[in-house]
Amino acid sequence: MFAPLRHLPAITALALVALHLPAAVAQNAGTSAAKKELIARVLELQRPAVEAMGRGMAEQPAQQMMQQAGPILQQRVPAERREIVAREIEADVRKYVDEAVPLMRDLAVKLAPSTIGVVLDERMDEAELRQLIAALEAPAFRKFQQVSGEGQRAFMPKLMAEARPALEPKARAMDAAVAKRLGITPPPAASAPGPAAAPAPKK
Repeated sequence: MFAPLRHLPAITALALVALHLPAAVAQNAGTSAAKKELIARVLELQRPAVEAMGRGMAEQPAQQMMQQAGPILQQRVPAERREIVAREIEADVRKYVDEAVPLMRDLAVKLAPSTIGVVLDERMDEAELRQLIAALEAPAFRKFQQVSGEGQRAFMPKLMAEARPALEPKARAMDAAVAKRLGITPPPAASAPGPAAAPAPKK
């Protein structure tokens, strides 16, 4: 009934060095123009990775909501209305994603230069930045970035499916233990969060 959200490409430590660096970014007063240009090039090459990080943060609430909605839909909605309600939920989630993803992506672009860019300025010299640019521009690395996303999309659903039977009872036990300590009623077993790949709207 629900199609899984696409998984984000793998973000390596190298991919954290991301984004276009506007002139307004705060850098050390002694930073040379040449070094600023190198930093800008590194960040531009890795801009897609930072945009993906923003997109992932925006999609996470939708993933969690859809994961919780599935069992509730089966339990509380009459069988003859489930398909209709499911489509309505999908539309609500799609509206949120369509609005939230651009917002978070643009915010990531705005904030990254004053954080990642400054760290690059402080921790790497010009020679290291040139070596980094050479690695990022290598055809093999560019191809790796493309295929790594495809690999993760195949890997993550299988990992989650394999892990769910073992982790769900542990998650329910944790919920029950915490609820007992707090003196509250534990959540229904069917609605306990699990590590399964979150469902999302059909594209």
